[in-house]
Amino acid sequence: MKFGGTSIENGEKIRHVAELLKDYREQGHEIVAVTSALGGVTDGLMEIGIDASHKGKVSRVKEFMADLAKKHYDAIEITIDDARIADETIRTIDALIDELEKALIGICYLGELSPRSIDYISSYGERLAAPVVSGAVQSQGINSCSFTGGEAGIVTNSEYGCARPFEKTYENVGYILKRVVATHVPIVTGFIAENEEGIITTLGRSGSDFTASIIGAAIEADEIWLWKEVHGIMTSDPRIVPDARPIPQISYIEAMELSYFGAKVLHPRTIEPAIKHGIPVRVKNTFDPEFEGTLIVSDQRLRKDVVKAVTLIRSVAAINISGAGMVGAIGTAARVFSTLANAGVNIIMISQSSSEANMSFVVDEAHLEDAVAALKSEMNRDVIGEVACDRDICVVAVVGAGMDGIPGVAGRVFSSLGREKINVIMISQGSSQHNISFVVSSDEAEEAVRLLNHEFELGN
Repeated sequence: MKFGGTSIENGEKIRHVAELLKDYREQGHEIVAVTSALGGVTDGLMEIGIDASHKGKVSRVKEFMADLAKKHYDAIEITIDDARIADETIRTIDALIDELEKALIGICYLGELSPRSIDYISSYGERLAAPVVSGAVQSQGINSCSFTGGEAGIVTNSEYGCARPFEKTYENVGYILKRVVATHVPIVTGFIAENEEGIITTLGRSGSDFTASIIGAAIEADEIWLWKEVHGIMTSDPRIVPDARPIPQISYIEAMELSYFGAKVLHPRTIEPAIKHGIPVRVKNTFDPEFEGTLIVSDQRLRKDVVKAVTLIRSVAAINISGAGMVGAIGTAARVFSTLANAGVNIIMISQSSSEANMSFVVDEAHLEDAVAALKSEMNRDVIGEVACDRDICVVAVVGAGMDGIPGVAGRVFSSLGREKINVIMISQGSSQHNISFVVSSDEAEEAVRLLNHEFELGN
């Protein structure tokens, strides 16, 4: 079971989580819990790290540390009733706070914040949360202990900020946690791990879900439960489509498509270990635990709901490159994508005309200037005549494994948009047919999502 920052935002919510864990444990379940940081802590740590490296104000660091300690002391006071357990937890928190303060003061004097340092500083959110959650569970009369990701056996490469676990992680974690789970509820820090030298690494923001999936696979769990503040994976963003509903069951491939195309419920890499080991993943609401939520399984049986969800990606930009010299020029696409990769630009979506005279792709808006500069600098003007860009766009993705082999789905998508005079700027569909993605102008994007929800009857 993984609990996100909203689920353990403060002492009251941590107590609720501890009571949930007690209930499931007393029902006879063996449980490993993965915790995020308390609400707002990771963002605060990133901000103070950047502030310390730029401004070097030790007084600001001490002020931040006092506030951070108080936040966790307050949580302990509310959630841990047993005085002995509370005292032990406070001692653990004090030791971590002292370590963190020394590191931040060091950054003040050095005036630099390396990727390795960022991982170290940001890891303290989960490292401070895990002992508090464990203490809360113990206070409920249930044996518990806490582990960092590294202590639990998660070993990664040294790609700080987005580390990947080695295959031996699964054997390590299984060996360590299987021995503990029979008698305790272990609380493991999400998001963080260690490299082979024992240096802290992180799995990327929102990587706590990934941690849970790694652990679930390693201990051969029956299911992996991701506790969040929503009722599961929704057919659309409820802020755009008020009658959007939770999806009871979805396949791994559909969930992967949704995670990459804007659905914030899942980390894109979350379910990779689950897929590999065939373990179902369930998304549940911490504050409505009786609701079944969404079950993610390998099953792709076609159902009447051909389309499962419609999602929207904002903060993107389109780039179109064109030129007569592109026609028949071998390796042009390879050069374009290599140039963008070398500039650190991730491509979200690609479309190319069969004439080969132009190519369009979508990138994160934050990467647009770097992408355009790299293309103009690296590409031969004789091949690419023009590089044009458009910031005023959004990507809409229609997702459903049921679309595979069903005629007319794309026709329904674009006919419904055409009837309402919504112009489609760019289209992309993979041969898997699980996803139809297209670009529309930003001011028409939300209306497009609402229309498609109505067309495919995805509302309540």
